[in-house]
Amino acid sequence: MTDKPEEYGQSTSEVRQGHQIDVLKLEKYLLNHIPGLKLPLQVSQFKLGQSNPTYLLNDAAKSRYVMRKKPPGTLLSGTAHAVEREYRILHALGTCSDVPVPKVYVLCEDVAVIGTPFYVMEFLEGRIFSDMRMPQLPYEERVKCWDSVIQTLAKLHSIPPASVGLGDFGAPSGFYARQMRSLQKVSAAQAATVDEQGNAVGELPRLRDLIAWFERNQVKDETTIVHGDFKIDNMVFHPTEPHVIGILDWELSTIGHPLSDLGNLAGLYYAPTDGPIFGGLAGSTEPLPIPRVEDLMKRYCEKTGRTYPIERWMFVIAFSYFRLAVISQGIAARVARKQASSAEAQNYARLFKPVTHMALAIVDHGDLDSGKSKL
Repeated sequence: MTDKPEEYGQSTSEVRQGHQIDVLKLEKYLLNHIPGLKLPLQVSQFKLGQSNPTYLLNDAAKSRYVMRKKPPGTLLSGTAHAVEREYRILHALGTCSDVPVPKVYVLCEDVAVIGTPFYVMEFLEGRIFSDMRMPQLPYEERVKCWDSVIQTLAKLHSIPPASVGLGDFGAPSGFYARQMRSLQKVSAAQAATVDEQGNAVGELPRLRDLIAWFERNQVKDETTIVHGDFKIDNMVFHPTEPHVIGILDWELSTIGHPLSDLGNLAGLYYAPTDGPIFGGLAGSTEPLPIPRVEDLMKRYCEKTGRTYPIERWMFVIAFSYFRLAVISQGIAARVARKQASSAEAQNYARLFKPVTHMALAIVDHGDLDSGKSKL
């Protein structure tokens, strides 16, 4: 691996204020659940990750493990921060499929150990790119990396949920309708959250307009296993080769519509270069540094047997922005409640209104079927 892990998304720091854990209790618990673990543990915290605090555990034999836990304190949503679901799907895919995921060792739901439920998985030695353009790599290698991502996603969406013990992992239909209901409910709670000065987080702009448009323009219902936050910085690539060796951050996984994952992956192609999200590609006058979104969509359709072009594709993109806006609003709510897990939380917390306006730009533009990366 690189001598500079911060270049590849795996840098850590001291455990941040508010996220300290009782290391002695953790050591005692893990010693009985992870074969070969050698004490003492050295614990640090990953800089990335907005929802569930994530820690690097180095043992005395120089073996490395990753621990993900729920945030401390009372949580706004009973379904968010679902480390139990993460563990279940990682275990299912790791033992019953060839989808690349890290091996999991143990799930602990006893809050007496470190204060919240947590699980421990293997540390994957590899590269994580926070920038989808992958500027560190030559163009040919970027193309191969992106092809591996598309093939990995197609592989996930080709697995019948029941075949890996996940037949009851979510409802068998109606994914987008359920998402509309649940995201509105979550957003309302987040909007009402206040900080120490009594200032409320605030609502998403024109939320009723968005929901009404989504209800009129839904894509045809389908069901597969979905990751829920499928994007480049949740992929671990081989240390030197251009292929995915692991998918991380399964907190939002469920049984749902496969296009939700593809839309989440492709969202930055439609985000303006001068917009609120770093890395947007729409409107650039420079040649694309990575494959065109049309080529990625064609490759996905080829691997999954889907017809190209994809009908109502811009519904998928607009909904991905709406969902990202609610997630960003959730970060703002956690910042207000002093529960934010990432060192970058303040920056992400400011995004929810500008990202909502990106969804509204698609709604107001009215073109459902454009697959081009310019609004």
